[in-house]
Amino acid sequence: MLTNGLVVDLQQKNMKIALIGYGKMGRAIEDIATKVGHQVVLTIDDPDFDAETLKKADVAIEFTTPQSAVSNIKKCADAGIPIVVGTTAWYNDYNDACDYVLSKNSGLFTATNFSIGVNLFWRITEMAAKLINDYDEYDAFIDEVHHTQKLDAPSGTAITTAEKVLANFGRKNNWVHHENGIGSSTNELELSVRSFREENVPGTHTVSFKSDIDTIEITHTAHSRKGFASGALRAAEFMTGKSGIYTMKDLLNE
Repeated sequence: MLTNGLVVDLQQKNMKIALIGYGKMGRAIEDIATKVGHQVVLTIDDPDFDAETLKKADVAIEFTTPQSAVSNIKKCADAGIPIVVGTTAWYNDYNDACDYVLSKNSGLFTATNFSIGVNLFWRITEMAAKLINDYDEYDAFIDEVHHTQKLDAPSGTAITTAEKVLANFGRKNNWVHHENGIGSSTNELELSVRSFREENVPGTHTVSFKSDIDTIEITHTAHSRKGFASGALRAAEFMTGKSGIYTMKDLLNE
């Protein structure tokens, strides 16, 4: 099915969706969901909602704040419905959330980015880092640009990108963050991650491998939120009726 220029191939129709967080992402998800035959039966913008209100939904999709994410996950587990979580910067509590979900025999799907394009970008980044690792003249850097309302810096996507570079580029052992694009690390063992905030930028991430004679760049640029919304819906379809802990690797059969 083609929706406003976006191909959406969701097999299951008439999912009953609860949207936890009704900001720009929530509205983008609602727009695509209703056009492909799903029902948004609940929109929640109040962090003090009751788990009982969720029971009319088949699945929840959550885009809120790092401070609310774990509580929202647990409320969905209490209600017995699986949840797809797009909020980032709460992963210090990931194990606790997973344990709680499993104890309730419920389901949790997490991703730092639901875009299919971003996940392809990560695969390419891994391959490039592994290949370029053999050439000592190259150093690695990451830049990310988001809209000024973005709550976390670096973004969850940038952190995942850094982790994938570190896993394949042996000359770096940790990443360091430089906010507002200011500075870069002078420690050759550190991977510099620079964050920029600009008006009306859905998200751009660039991995650079630089030497004295040239630069190799891999960039993913989101043109709108549609890619993220479509991916979240795919995850919601995947999770309907499931229990357990899942990620994009499960959705993409990696």
